[in-house]
Amino acid sequence: MDSHFLAGKKIIIAGAGMSGLSFTLALRRLWPANLTPPDITIYERESNVVPAGREGYTLSLAGHDETGGLYAARDLGILDDIMKHAVQGLGNKFKFTMWNSSWSELLTRKFEPAPGLPTSGIRIARKNLRKVLTDAVGRERIISNTTCVDAERLSNGKMLVKLSGSHLPENESTAECDLLIIADGASSKFRASLRPNDTLQYTGIMQKGGLAIFPNGIPKPVDEKWGIILSSGKGVACFLSPYDETSVSWGLSYRAPTIEEPLKISSIEEAQSFLEPFQSILNATDPKFVSRLAARDKQAFSHDLSLGPAIFIGDSNHAVTPFSGYGASLAMKDGWDLATQLCSSQSLEEAVKAYDAISIPRATKVLKESRQRIDMSHATGFNYFLDRSLLSFGGFVLGIKDALGST
Repeated sequence: MDSHFLAGKKIIIAGAGMSGLSFTLALRRLWPANLTPPDITIYERESNVVPAGREGYTLSLAGHDETGGLYAARDLGILDDIMKHAVQGLGNKFKFTMWNSSWSELLTRKFEPAPGLPTSGIRIARKNLRKVLTDAVGRERIISNTTCVDAERLSNGKMLVKLSGSHLPENESTAECDLLIIADGASSKFRASLRPNDTLQYTGIMQKGGLAIFPNGIPKPVDEKWGIILSSGKGVACFLSPYDETSVSWGLSYRAPTIEEPLKISSIEEAQSFLEPFQSILNATDPKFVSRLAARDKQAFSHDLSLGPAIFIGDSNHAVTPFSGYGASLAMKDGWDLATQLCSSQSLEEAVKAYDAISIPRATKVLKESRQRIDMSHATGFNYFLDRSLLSFGGFVLGIKDALGST
């Protein structure tokens, strides 16, 4: 290939999250050495400093098949650095657990690692995953405290991106590019502008969560396990995972017909059926930093380049709820797969068509499974007893398989 349609061209990436950073790193690794690389600028609305109380949460990176985030990390060359920050999954001990309200195990699920990977999955603090990606890309490539608020296609075929930021000079409130990569998250400003009818859908689940601090050590069983506690048919569940050696990330979820106002932590009645150590986890959480989240998602879509050379990746295209456990994996795989298709195709149209063929089925499958987990975790009445029986039977069968596999 003597030339390339992106050689020496200008690329703007809106958002320095998992998908935008993965794409940047992937394009650098895959770009042909004999060609002039594109000029890439990343705009990020947040600063590089994580303020107190916003340390974030842990997330999963799957490694049991090639769709997982650990596969992408390996291809991106950052797997070893990511594994240094894993809080679960070291030594191939990556098991998802479901408990009842009295902490009896209903189900423990373990996957086998995909070939070439050290574990079938990990949990990692979001801030640490983003730091590894940022360090690999180079902080100098990222313009922080700057938001991409809108874009339009110019008559010359390029995109004009409108910028907002307190540090921007007046004559730099817009920027032109040959390709716009939209990675600005589930509540994408670009999607609202370019695809106004493509909106997030409320799943009927509200979630409140925080970070519980235990200076003297995390209580059992959350010190070594992560998973979900289920209420006794009350439609309430709680996700828990170690965040680091002295803290636990938690998220209490329950059915709500509408998106409601937040409650103070002291008035969370949904969790009263959960026994210790859950009440201790609530008490160890600073009420000022309890977050509120409406669980929302949306279907993936194929691209329409008549809107301009703009490609949506990660949550900006196919938002999933925390119940998927796969949002970060999708984001990182999107970044890798899009860069792969751009580098190997003869035109933008060819690359985007090939990318959609990979990304859309993957995201659609994850969203469907996420909705199933929501229904199971928040079941009431007869559905609760049916799901409970299936969980018990599933746990029995999986226990036999694990026992046979260890002999």
